Amino acid sequence: MRRTQAERDAITIEIGYALCSAAFAAAVLFGAVAGPALLFSLPGTVGGLLLHAGLVLAPVLFLVRVASVLLRFRMVSQPSQPGRTRPDS
Repeated sequence: MRRTQAERDAITIEIGYALCSAAFAAAVLFGAVAGPALLFSLPGTVGGLLLHAGLVLAPVLFLVRVASVLLRFRMVSQPSQPGRTRPDS
């Protein structure tokens, strides 16, 4: 199936949105979790734990956000084709 230019543009925009919103969400999460360890002088164990938690959780959130945006776009972007009858009509 060939896609129109408008469909290709919509996919490109959606991918860009998914990547930007995921990067923003991951940065906010990293800042919220690891920020205190970077700003304050916390005990070594607590600071290291917060930093590692931020380094693990941020990429996970990034991947989940990208996948959820793109999967939602894929489900929404398949309208029925106008002018064609449905088999059950």
